[in-house]
Amino acid sequence: MRVSFGVLGPVTAWDGAGDELALRGPRHRAVLARLVIARRRVVPVELLVDDLWEGAPPAGATSAVRTFVAALRRALEPDRPPRTAAALLTTRGPGYALDAAPNSVDAWVFEDRLQRAAALPPEGALPLLQRALDPWRGSAYADFPEAPWARAERARLTELRLGALEHLARVRLDLGQAARAVPDLDAHVAEHPWREDAWRLLALALYRTGRQGDALAVLRRARSLLVERLGVDPGPALRRLERDILRQDSLLDLDPAGPRPGEGTTPGDQLWNQAADAYQRVTPGARVRLESTVNLLRDLAVTGPEGLRTARAQRLAAVTAAEELGDPLLTARVIGAYDVPANWTRVDDPERSARVVAAAERTLAALPDTGHEGARARLSATVALESRGTRGARGPQAAAEAERIARDLGDPTLLAFALNARYMQTFHRTGLAPERDALGAELVTLATRHDLVTFRILGHLIRLQSLAALSDWAGADQHARAARELGERHERPLTGVFVGWYRALRAAADPETLFEDAYTALREAASSLRGAGMPGLEHGWQPLALLCLRLRHGMPAPTDDGVDYGPHEPWTRPHVLLARHRYDEAAAALARLPEPPRDLLLEARWALVARAAVALGDRTAMRRALTALTPAVAEGAGAQTGMLTLGPVADHLDSLHRALDT
Repeated sequence: MRVSFGVLGPVTAWDGAGDELALRGPRHRAVLARLVIARRRVVPVELLVDDLWEGAPPAGATSAVRTFVAALRRALEPDRPPRTAAALLTTRGPGYALDAAPNSVDAWVFEDRLQRAAALPPEGALPLLQRALDPWRGSAYADFPEAPWARAERARLTELRLGALEHLARVRLDLGQAARAVPDLDAHVAEHPWREDAWRLLALALYRTGRQGDALAVLRRARSLLVERLGVDPGPALRRLERDILRQDSLLDLDPAGPRPGEGTTPGDQLWNQAADAYQRVTPGARVRLESTVNLLRDLAVTGPEGLRTARAQRLAAVTAAEELGDPLLTARVIGAYDVPANWTRVDDPERSARVVAAAERTLAALPDTGHEGARARLSATVALESRGTRGARGPQAAAEAERIARDLGDPTLLAFALNARYMQTFHRTGLAPERDALGAELVTLATRHDLVTFRILGHLIRLQSLAALSDWAGADQHARAARELGERHERPLTGVFVGWYRALRAAADPETLFEDAYTALREAASSLRGAGMPGLEHGWQPLALLCLRLRHGMPAPTDDGVDYGPHEPWTRPHVLLARHRYDEAAAALARLPEPPRDLLLEARWALVARAAVALGDRTAMRRALTALTPAVAEGAGAQTGMLTLGPVADHLDSLHRALDT
């Protein structure tokens, strides 16, 4: 029986006669949707469990997934004889794959028709575009609007659909069907008012039907929306069209394809547009463009908040596109080219990082047994970087492998990337600031010698953090100045976020600084985080830094309910409950604390445990904190971050010893 699948709307499946199959409950559909997104690749059972139950899966979640799969198999292949292997939803290695035919999933059919239409003249593209848009029944993966695992794919398909609608409008204008294009474009801009090209096409279609006044009214409406709600002026394409309409140019002279390269821009912008236009014309195929796209994303990621967010959002799409081409060497280059220096040990999007790690591991397994050592090192470094903060053995192993290969090859850029990966895996215990400082020093030397600016900045930031942990404030000051100067000279604005926070740390750590002055410095530093494109750092950071400041000054935690500590909440909760005099609840919260993540806050979290344990007389928690903090006796608790401090670890150890001896 031929089965087809639909995800361009609610997730469903149909038999060969077009009748809908009974897929049972929402988690059954979620499993099917997740396998469709994987495009015939294996999805491990563990990943399905994580996707279906965000947070902590219940006991028996793995068995439940197997039950869902069994039910789906019965629905998809009702005539399959007992004890015979499934042909559609197959078991492969550690998980499952949906071996659907390329023309059996509506989203895949949509993309295929769209791709073929792009290569055709208007006469051939028109019917293909209309057929491409036919399968849409609503939002993609409409059953799962909030599911993180569907978010990127839904956004990608939605963007393709909007682009297809605009391509269809351009084709109709090329074929002289302006009147036919107007109703669809009118509905399109009403639903998506921020798409400037849609406004331009609608105004052009109205003008070509002889409705000059309506065309100008549309352009004025677009201008009003853009200026009043977004605070931006219309782009050169809209401005040029308005000028041409006012000049009453020939109806056919107005080009539906958009603005001429370089018009209405600065000389630098003109050069960029001309080069991009030339590249678009002469670059032959998808593989070259894909690699070039990742190189552009790597550069974009260090330009500032918007560039970082865009690069991060597009990176996974590039990796997915590379895997779909079936060339592991190409995929290795696409994954490994994104060697953006990373300084913070908590990933911004754990789900996205897990997918990048999974893609890197698949690609490593698919590489030939011999050769391609550089690609192997970059993939291993990527695994280590993107798995930072986790407790498994794979991250440190991957970092060591990447460093070994990079040193053998003598490739300075690869070695810098590998050293970054190793740095991210040096948080398995406390007291490792000297080791990290040595890594930072090697990075500074290597990057200076080979003019690797972003890794040179990273080396200075690592040394800033490590020397702050060791209370070498003069040395940390020196590296803060060097990082700031490099960031300003080479237009790396995110460097200023970390340097600004370091200045606030210096104020908070200085015993001569009044509480009010340190509090103000931390609040001012926090303003630089808002919108910086680093949610893994931003969420909950300001409240945590202010709590640490209060505790250092002998003040209780804030007791208002509106404080959001984000991922730091488990370690702050005992202190909040203590401040509310809810001692039994504070003791229970302390007893429930998990092992802290392996990151820059390791010493700070154990110091929070130590303070709460002493206050509550919890000797078990005291002994745990004592064991964990003892290797860091010469360091500051939290100063490893370069952003906050809970004072010297030695002071916390003294408090623990006194409490345990009482």
